[in-house]
Amino acid sequence: VFTEEDKYNLYSNLLFKYFLAEGVVCGHDLFVASAKEHPDNILKELPAPLLDDSYRNELGKEATVVKAEDSQDSMKIAWRYQNLPKLEASPTTTTKFGHYYDVSKKMPPELLQSIKWQSFYLPEESHLQPKRNICNMNNAYARLLESIQRIIYQQGFDGSDPQKKQKNILRIGIQSLGFMLWGDDICSSDTPKDIHSLTKFLYVLRGLLRKSLSACIITVPAHLIQNKAIMERVTNLSDTVVGLESFIGSERETNPLYKDYHGLVHVHQIPRLNSLICDVPDTKDLAFRLKRKLFTIERLHLPPDLSDTVSRTSKQDLAESAKLLSSGCGAMAMGKKHLDF
Repeated sequence: VFTEEDKYNLYSNLLFKYFLAEGVVCGHDLFVASAKEHPDNILKELPAPLLDDSYRNELGKEATVVKAEDSQDSMKIAWRYQNLPKLEASPTTTTKFGHYYDVSKKMPPELLQSIKWQSFYLPEESHLQPKRNICNMNNAYARLLESIQRIIYQQGFDGSDPQKKQKNILRIGIQSLGFMLWGDDICSSDTPKDIHSLTKFLYVLRGLLRKSLSACIITVPAHLIQNKAIMERVTNLSDTVVGLESFIGSERETNPLYKDYHGLVHVHQIPRLNSLICDVPDTKDLAFRLKRKLFTIERLHLPPDLSDTVSRTSKQDLAESAKLLSSGCGAMAMGKKHLDF
């Protein structure tokens, strides 16, 4: 999974921690790599899981709040729309997938102690030189690849080699790859000295993941990379590419059209599994918001009200957004009202 960081790396960092927290709850092994934040601190900041009936209680509270908001919004909708079938806001089915997490609490230390995890902190590895130069790539990337290779081959995650012990899954998390602290200048120059270093790393890593029992999430500060050719190569080398656009510091932060959301979710690419083309979702218009305890991704629904309280700029923004709405938004969807984490 390739995640484009939002401008201030607030919400993408939260998704990064969700991925690792899900691995802890499922009993998977973890490997966390970073160049700016120590992996120990990242693991200490993982959100607490809502296990047993606690997640139902939290979801019940959130559903009550959403229902109250819907009742207030119903007064603003014209009477001729009230009898139409209500469009569900969830891109998922009713089947519970994964676990829910409380972002207001930290994961208990005993949960972290119950799994095996290893880390790669670049400042602590800077004195080491890679044993061999892999494809003439950046030394930091080469050392990181050697660490991942060693774990996959020595700890039983090699899918091509039959293992006698019980198999497990390795979850790999790499934070802010391509940032200047990795010794790469793709974020600071339009014409970087080593323009292919990042794509070489991803190409070799993709080969490792294909033949191992592992999954990887990588966050990249894409908004700092001005060279579009690099981003196109990175996208082609990834299975899933998701971008988060935060409203912080933008005009949409104060725009009444987006008052219920904190940003947009852009799904640039999804995996093609056993097919020539990927499955196209029924809608591409997704937004997220961070509640008191839950992080939710919902379908973007702009308000129908164009009263005098909405400025002319907001009306134009609404008109442009209406043109961009995909045709799938009008289709009926099964499932819950939104996607919670």
